[in-house]
Amino acid sequence: MTAPTAPLILFDDDHYMYVLKDRAFAEAWWEAPDEFAVGFDALARPLSMTGEPLDVRLALAGEESDEAELRRLVAEHYRDHLRGQVPPRATALADFVAALPREGC
Repeated sequence: MTAPTAPLILFDDDHYMYVLKDRAFAEAWWEAPDEFAVGFDALARPLSMTGEPLDVRLALAGEESDEAELRRLVAEHYRDHLRGQVPPRATALADFVAALPREGC
């Protein structure tokens, strides 16, 4: 299986979204795998997280894109956590992902 394509879009157990610049940054940023709910790479492929607290690892969980689910979760994040703001409206996936707010950049 190939490596995830950056950036990585991760959702915690409260479905708060984090857009992290690459896999190394994401693995250093994230503290514990039990706080991870779901994640995607820039191609909307699902991610899995394993490891121990302060030592997590991310990998692709599959090669098939789930763009609809990524867009749904992003919309949910904006509705629940960024009230008054609207999610990106780009139709192309690459443009949509590029317009997401990033952490640590």
